[in-house]
Amino acid sequence: MSTPGPSSFRPIFLLPLVVFAAVAVYFLFGLQLDSRKLPSALIGLPTPAFALPPLAGAPPAPGVSGTIPGLAAEDFKGQVSLVNVFASWCGPCLVEHPFFMRLAETTPIPIVAINYKDKPENAAAWLRRFGNPYRRIGADEDGRVGIDWGVYGVPETFVVDGQGTIRFKHVGPVTEAAMRDDILPCIENLRNGRDCS
Repeated sequence: MSTPGPSSFRPIFLLPLVVFAAVAVYFLFGLQLDSRKLPSALIGLPTPAFALPPLAGAPPAPGVSGTIPGLAAEDFKGQVSLVNVFASWCGPCLVEHPFFMRLAETTPIPIVAINYKDKPENAAAWLRRFGNPYRRIGADEDGRVGIDWGVYGVPETFVVDGQGTIRFKHVGPVTEAAMRDDILPCIENLRNGRDCS
């Protein structure tokens, strides 16, 4: 009976160690990523071609009289806009809503919305109760336009430049810090001919 020599050494027992190390590295770096700044394949590209009908029964926004119009791709031409994807059934949307109301009441920044997979009567009632910061609202009842925008879930917020190009995306509810540190500086840079970053 012969004993195994050095040439018959098989490092198969190292395989679990290698797999464990790979998983550990993935989690170490993955947990440091900010999920609110998920990369979007649409950053730097024109908004998808779309035209959504208005949200029936939506109350007017601050400083806007009359019926709130729907939303279409051509509405972004000529000015930097903030696009918020919201729904009346979305709990986190209520958390961020006061920031949009304050912004609509204190600045000329156009805030528009895509109402995502919602019943129009529920969304209109929600806006009547909590206020409407949006100058335009497109009713995306089946969610197809949201899919074209790469929406993972609501709320999500985009900054679109005056040429209709998506420049920034925020996933999840907008916080005061996100508005102050990311969104408003991006808008200001774009309005002055600079990039968001």
